[in-house]
Amino acid sequence: MQAVESKQNLQIQKWVASVSVILLIIKFIAFYFTSSVSILTDALESIVNVVAGFIGLYSLYISSLPRDINHPYGHGKAEFLSAAIEGTLIGIAGIVILYKAIYKLVYPGPIEKVDLGIILISITAVINYGLGAYCIIRGKKNHSLALETSGKHLQTDTYSTLGVIVGLILLYFTHFQWIDAVVAIILACFIIYISYTIIRKSVAGIMDEADTQLLQSMIEKVNANRRENWIDIHNLRVIKYGSVLHVDCHLTVPWYLTVNEAHDEIENLTRLIKDKFGESLELFVHIDGCAYFQCPICTKTNCQYRKSPSETRIEWTLENVIQNEKHNSPKGQNGQSN
Repeated sequence: MQAVESKQNLQIQKWVASVSVILLIIKFIAFYFTSSVSILTDALESIVNVVAGFIGLYSLYISSLPRDINHPYGHGKAEFLSAAIEGTLIGIAGIVILYKAIYKLVYPGPIEKVDLGIILISITAVINYGLGAYCIIRGKKNHSLALETSGKHLQTDTYSTLGVIVGLILLYFTHFQWIDAVVAIILACFIIYISYTIIRKSVAGIMDEADTQLLQSMIEKVNANRRENWIDIHNLRVIKYGSVLHVDCHLTVPWYLTVNEAHDEIENLTRLIKDKFGESLELFVHIDGCAYFQCPICTKTNCQYRKSPSETRIEWTLENVIQNEKHNSPKGQNGQSN
């Protein structure tokens, strides 16, 4: 399944790179006929998108390679590196665009054939948004940051193009030359902000920053379907390697289970999580045997080794599942680390 998803991601990115080149040519044709700085702004951003598209294509190729002795967890981190590079390029483009727009505001020039420019870049906006939306949907489904980032690039390009269209329409009817430069300045600031969000997300992936939203979703799924032999789950960690999720946790089960019985519980937990997050997931579970201080929170029936009656069921939350200690009754002492 993982190989299929990687192949899909690579194929989609090829389309993104090819379409980006075509749209770039259309935008420069529009600039040639109009001399509009806002259209030039849009075209310069598209240059970045073309470069980013090919960087994303290469990173998806690298991340799709099978793991080897030098990369036991695979090559998925390449996607985070490519996203960081793409975000940086977008930021540089935003700064250049901002400079050119301010210059055009101070030293305005003639703008021609505005109607033709509106038609040409409107075509690029429709294509960009549709392709971008598809990339984001597939990127989230396949857990591919590179593909999702490409989709956001295309949609960012669409938003900036829409701003250009609005500015050109106002210019067409009012003949106020400064509108063109003001629109470009606004779009440049927006592009710089998008650059920051992309770099921030890629750095988080490189540094293995905890994805609290992902963890919360995983905990809710497990808590809603917990089995009576699952006394607690703790020390839960999730690391992303491109489209693959690596999950580590400790699962506390009755201490008297056999090795085979404990292994069955791991298999049940693995199937449950993969049902939610797909097959591109590796789960590494450390089994802990329960302790007698956990009897009050254990809901297992017919336990012949129980030392005290079951009093309460502790709901698993982000706060108690990520801690490296067994769960205990609120009345009891702190849990024990493992």
